[in-house]
Order: sequence, then structure tokens, then C-alpha cells
Amino acid sequence: MTSLVAVASHIPKATVPVAEFLREHGIPEPRVRMYERFFGFDRIPLDPAAGLADLLVAAANGLPGFEALRPRIRYVIQARTMPVVAPHPVNPLAEACRRLGLEGATAICLTQHACASGLLAVEVAGELLAADPDPQSLALLVAGEKAFTTAGKVLADTGVMGEGAAAVLVAAGGDRDRMLSYATRTCGKFHRGAWLDDELTAAFHDEYPALLAEVIDAAVRSAGLDLDDIALILPHNVNRMSWLRVLRLLGVRGADRLFMENLAGCGHCFGADSFINYRTAVDAGRLLPGDRYLMTSVGLGATFSAMVLQH
Repeated sequence: MTSLVAVASHIPKATVPVAEFLREHGIPEPRVRMYERFFGFDRIPLDPAAGLADLLVAAANGLPGFEALRPRIRYVIQARTMPVVAPHPVNPLAEACRRLGLEGATAICLTQHACASGLLAVEVAGELLAADPDPQSLALLVAGEKAFTTAGKVLADTGVMGEGAAAVLVAAGGDRDRMLSYATRTCGKFHRGAWLDDELTAAFHDEYPALLAEVIDAAVRSAGLDLDDIALILPHNVNRMSWLRVLRLLGVRGADRLFMENLAGCGHCFGADSFINYRTAVDAGRLLPGDRYLMTSVGLGATFSAMVLQH
């Protein structure tokens, strides 16, 4: 059974007020106030001096026991939101592998699920490891990006992108943080993502809560559970207003089990959100041994994904 051996995150200490960031990118003042007051964003981490490889290496080096486990890492999977994450000929994944001493590992990128590629990477890592002849093999998943275009930094009426990163060691078996189920659905009529016309943009915002609730319900049922069995929801950090609509559709009263403590100070860190939230939640004592919890993510394009795990 696929399991998470260790999870680490790296959040740059340097931050920028969301209002200042949005104004610099041409967002009008009424929209700026909406992002702050209704969506819940306050500051986002930005480190102009760090490249993407720096973020990924910092996250991986934060993994407990990384040095001892490094010889067992056979696969390195970068979960990307955007197909292109750096100007040619820069290759952040190859640089990160070199700096981490993992040149001999098989390195691949996943992009097709956009921000949901992080959960896809856990599933793919589990499949690769299950087929590997060495049962001790591990996969290193890295997620998080540095957007270098305005379209990649601000999602219209949805979220603001931060520069946090996460690293996850995945094993084919284990007795902690075991993956119980994974559900995903791609709704292709929204394939243009951030470049939808006005009619489809309105339709996406209207259908979004029901589509996400449907996938969450499918993942929970596939794990043989119901929502009352889920101790904590570790979401992707998009605006809190949309999450309240999802919870209502799921019949979840209140937001006590929705972990949104990182939204205000981290923004939406591409495919790394759920793993960053995991690290913060565990460090805060919000997950106890045996707890079943849910990770979610939605990628523009539009892919809705949910994964149930047991701590």
C-alpha cells in the first residue's frame, strides 16, 4: 500500500503583502479588497534571490533522515502546474537532482493535472514502486514553483500564487500515512484554464463546488468511509469562500475540520499546498496516529482530485 515516508516543506521567510502584489500586477482596487476580505489572503512568500531549484533542494533537505534514505531513492518526480517553469535552457529538476546527489535516479515531470499533479504524483510513485524489483526503493516527489508570468502569479477571482515548496518520500508499503484511496476527474470543457471566455468562466465558478464535492465523496466512499470518519481536510489554498460552498454540498457543518491556517500567509503554492498543510498540521498536533485525512487539489484545465490517507 502506497505510503508517505516523510514530508517536508520550505516557505521563504521573505513575504509581500497581497494587496501590494496584486496592485503591481494590474488588479483593480475593488478586486484587491475582495482577495483580502473575502478570499482570505494576506501575505505571500516570495524570494527573488532564489531559483526554483533552490526551493526544491531546500524542501528535500528538510526531510528527516534524507541523507540515510538517499541511496534508496530510485525515482524523482516533479509535480508541476505549468509545463514550462523556467526559461530555456534552465532545467530546475536536473539541477536539483545534481545538488541532492540523485543523478542516478530516474527523473520525470508530471504536468497534465496542473495544480492537482501533486496528488497524481503520489499515485504514479506508488505504481512505479510497486513494479520495482527492489521493495526498499523510494520515490522523491517535489512540488512548488516560481511563476515568471503575470498569468501564472494571479488566478482571476480565485487565488494568489506563493513560492512555498514541498518534498515527499513515497514507499510502496509502510505503516504510516498510507494511501487508502484516490479519485480524480477531468472536466475537459474547461480545458483552456485561465483563458476561458466569459461564459465558460462563469460556468466554471458555478460548477466548481459540485465537481469538487463529487470527487471528495468518491474518494471517501472508495476508502470504505464516510465524511464523519475524516479527521481533517488538507486543501489546496484557494479562496475560502469557495470552500464554504463545497462543505455545504458535502453536508459538513462548520469548517473545524478544514485546515486553512496557511492560506493567509502562504497563498496558493501550486501543487505543494496539501503537503505544506500536512506538515503544518502534524507539527501543530492536528493529526493523531490512526486519523484518516483527506488531501484535495484542483488544477486548471480542469482536474479535480482527492486522496484519503491514514496517519
